[in-house]
Amino acid sequence: MSLQDRLTEDMKAAMKEKESGKKKLSVIRMVRSSLKNAEIEKKKELSEDEVIEVISREVKKRKDALEEYVKAGRQDIADGLKEEIEILMGYLPEQLSEQEIRSLAKEVIAEVQPAGPKDMGKVMGKLMPRLKGRADGKLVNQIVKELLG
Repeated sequence: MSLQDRLTEDMKAAMKEKESGKKKLSVIRMVRSSLKNAEIEKKKELSEDEVIEVISREVKKRKDALEEYVKAGRQDIADGLKEEIEILMGYLPEQLSEQEIRSLAKEVIAEVQPAGPKDMGKVMGKLMPRLKGRADGKLVNQIVKELLG
């Protein structure tokens, strides 16, 4: 079953759950809307990788907003965002551990042979496609910076 089909099925189930499925239903509708917008923008049906990319982007938006709401002391909104992130993470592939990311980064660094931190873009350019939705970009960036520094 494709990710889009799974989203549709989960949306139907959330509709049937009435009150208990309200949050999940709104998150799924939002993701489906983002997917539809991406399809319109690209003028074609999205591949599975592109669907994962859109969902990852939505998770990133929420994580960024979560940080801001926590800083502002708005725990009520932060809790809602955490719940949304959990729902969205259920549609992404299994996330890699820090150790797995580190070993992949070392492999890419060995391939690219960077001359130092200034070649971080070359390393990230080769590494990110290998991780495709399986790791947070911020964490990957930190690890690569650490390995190059």
